Amino acid sequence: MAKSWLLFLSLLAVARLGHCQQPTKAVGDCSSKAYQDTLVARYLDRGAHRVSYLSPQWGQYCDSLIAACPNIAYAYQQKAMPLIKCGDYAKSMPLIDKAVALDENRWLAYRGFLKCIFTKDYAGAIADFQRVAELKPNGREMDHTYAFFEGACELELGHYKLAEKAFATDMALQRGADGQGSIHFNTLWYAGVAAARLKQYAQAEKYLQQCLKAYPQHPEANYYLALNYRVQDQPALARQHLEAAQRALISGYRLNEDNIFYANYPEQITEFEVRQALREVEK
Repeated sequence: MAKSWLLFLSLLAVARLGHCQQPTKAVGDCSSKAYQDTLVARYLDRGAHRVSYLSPQWGQYCDSLIAACPNIAYAYQQKAMPLIKCGDYAKSMPLIDKAVALDENRWLAYRGFLKCIFTKDYAGAIADFQRVAELKPNGREMDHTYAFFEGACELELGHYKLAEKAFATDMALQRGADGQGSIHFNTLWYAGVAAARLKQYAQAEKYLQQCLKAYPQHPEANYYLALNYRVQDQPALARQHLEAAQRALISGYRLNEDNIFYANYPEQITEFEVRQALREVEK
């Protein structure tokens, strides 16, 4: 009986000790950048990035990374990327919002870019770019200044004076402190469109000609220059540039922006618009 009693007390002590001990954490420290990097290397660099982004495995790798550490902003952006490229914005944008919430400094400008080019939320894009400009003055996204995207959004909203101002800022930033930097041809194109909308036809022609000097086959610059000539009753020049725009499109020339394969940029044209304009000129 005494032995049984002693055995009972021993078992009770062991049970109490086990109950008081904290369980050992099975995963690493998700607040550690080094640990996060090991997970990114495992699930993305050696996982998702070795399969097509159209493969279900891509999303599965991202889900595994998120399950391991739910505070890695890059995981949400990478999970969203295939959805963005396939046009599923209803599913992708909440993931981008999560990435921004976790790392605003890195992903806010990217979200502004998506709103401008993909979802056409121009007011939302402007708000994002204005906010990120406070965090990272004179920063860039997708090879352009924040002002470039602001200008494109203001142009689509019909705020032509604000667009003109934004493109002036964009050009000043590209020129740099010494004023010697070159201006991107798409900035010149957009600035030309804004000037034309403000009925500043001479200034519009100047910008669009500068664009064509840098990129003679630019379809949009030829098209909008043609419209600029047409409104000034110069049909021969209008036809010349419309035909140049048509040849360029048929030959495969485009804006030379990486994401035109997935979404149209503001004011981007197709051959249909060119054919319609040619009919108008030929009347």
